[in-house]
Amino acid sequence: MASEKERNVDDNDQVCQRRNFLLSVRLKYVKTGYHFLISNSLYLLLILVLCIILSHLSTLTIDEVLQLWNNHVVTIVVSCVTCVLIFIIYIMTRPRKVYLVNFACYKPEPARMCSKEHFLKLSARTGKYTESSLAFKKKILERSGVGQRTYGPKALMEIPQSQSLVEARKETETIIFGAIDELFAKTGVNPREISILVVNSSLFNPIPSLSAMVVNRYKLRGNILSYNLGGMGCSAGLISIDLAKQLLQVHPNSCALVMSTENITKNWYPGNDRSMLVTNCLFRLGGAAILLSNRSSDRNRSKYQLLHTLRTHRGADDRCYKCVLQQEDEAQQIGVSLSKDLMAVAGEALQTNITKLGPLVLPMSEQLLFVATVVAKKLFKMKIKSYIPDFKLAFEHFCIHAGGRGVLDELEKSLDLSEWHMEPSRMTLYRFGNTSSSSLWYELAYSEAMGRMKKGDRTWQIAFGSGFKCNSAVWSALKTIKPSKEKNPWMDEVDMFPVLVPKFASISF
Repeated sequence: MASEKERNVDDNDQVCQRRNFLLSVRLKYVKTGYHFLISNSLYLLLILVLCIILSHLSTLTIDEVLQLWNNHVVTIVVSCVTCVLIFIIYIMTRPRKVYLVNFACYKPEPARMCSKEHFLKLSARTGKYTESSLAFKKKILERSGVGQRTYGPKALMEIPQSQSLVEARKETETIIFGAIDELFAKTGVNPREISILVVNSSLFNPIPSLSAMVVNRYKLRGNILSYNLGGMGCSAGLISIDLAKQLLQVHPNSCALVMSTENITKNWYPGNDRSMLVTNCLFRLGGAAILLSNRSSDRNRSKYQLLHTLRTHRGADDRCYKCVLQQEDEAQQIGVSLSKDLMAVAGEALQTNITKLGPLVLPMSEQLLFVATVVAKKLFKMKIKSYIPDFKLAFEHFCIHAGGRGVLDELEKSLDLSEWHMEPSRMTLYRFGNTSSSSLWYELAYSEAMGRMKKGDRTWQIAFGSGFKCNSAVWSALKTIKPSKEKNPWMDEVDMFPVLVPKFASISF
C-alpha cells in the first residue's frame, strides 16, 4: 500500500511538473509576442493603416480616384499623411546614436610598481638571459620613453618567476574586476542592465573565456550577447568599440560593456631572441572598462558621443601579416617578434586609414588639396609627396596608441602635431608603459584630468595592431569635463605632469 501511494504521489508530481513546464513555455511565448508587438507597434500600425487605405481604394474606379485627387482637401490630407509616414520611417530606420556613458582605467597597487633598474635586476636574477640580452634590454629601456613608475605582475616580480595558468588568471581577474567595479561605481548601472559584453585580450584566452568570467562574476543576464576577441593585437580595443556599436544599431534600448586588457604573466618571453625581447621592455599592467549606450535617456549623463569608427586591415600583404608574429625561437621559447618593417608597415596602414577617414571629418579646403595631390600622382604621374591633411582642423585632441617612443615620434612627424597634442600619449607611455589596447583610455583620462576636455571637442583615437591593422574612433564631448569631479588614475598625481621625457635616460645597472 505504501509503495502504491508513493507511486501515485510520484505520478502526481510528474503531472504537475509537465503542467508547470507547459505553462512556462506558454508564458515564454506570450512574453515574446508581447515584446514583439510593443517593439514593432509603429510598424504594425503603419501596415494596418496602409491596408485600410488600399482596401478602400480598391473599391473605387479610376475616374473616382482622379476625382478624389482633384479635390484639394484630399490632396492636402494625403500629402500631410505621406510626409508624416516618411518622417516616422526616417526616425525608426536612422542609425542609433551611441553614447559613452563613462569609462574606468585600472591602476595597480603601489606594490606592483617596478623601476627600470629593478626590472633589469630581476631579469638578471632569473638566469635566463645572456649578458648580451641584458645589455640590449638596457639599451631599449634607456630610449623607450617609459618611466620609473610602471607596473608589473606579482608572479614575475618574484624569484623564481611563475608563468602558471593560475598566476595568469589572478593577474587578469585583478585587472578586469578592478576596472569594471570602478566603472559600475561611477555610473551606478545595475549589471543586469548590460545586454552586450565585449572583452578583448590578444594573447591570453583561457577556457572558459574571459567574457564568461565577467558574466560569472557579475551574474549578468542569461540572454546577454557575449563576445571574446583574441589575437587582434593592440588595436583590439577599437575593434571592440566598433563591434559594440554595430550591435547597438540593431538592439534598441541597450547598454554595452567593453573590457580591454592584456596579460603579461603568461606571455613573458624568457629567451634571448632580440626581436622578441622588445615586448618585455615595453608592455606593462593595465586595463580599461567602457560603458556604451544607445538609450536617449542616457545622453544627459554621458561624456561622449561616438561619431565614427574606421578599420583598416592589411593582412593580405605577407610583409604586413608577419611584422608582428607570435612564434617559437630556436630554443622553443614562445614570444612575439617585431619585424624591422614594423614602422614602415604602420605608416602605410595609417595612410590608408586617414585616406578613408579624411572625407568624413576634414573641412572641404583640406579635402580638395588632398584630392589634387592624388590626381597629380595617379593621373599625371607627378613625383610629389602625398599631401597629409591638417587633422588639427578636424580634431582638438589626439589619443595615439602608446606602443613605443618610435611610433609616437613617427606619427607626430607624419600628422604635423604639436607637443601639446602628443602629451597625453607620451605621458601615458612614461607613466604606465604600453598597456596594449587599453592605452587609448589612459590617454583620454589624462586629457580629462588636465581639464582639457570642453563641450563639443572632438577626439581622434588611433590604434595599431598585429595583422596588420590601423583603426580609428572619433568622439565628440557632450559636456565640459571638470577634473574636480573625476576619478581616474591620474587624479592623485596630476600636478606632477607633464614631465620632460629625455630621448636618452641612462640606467645604472
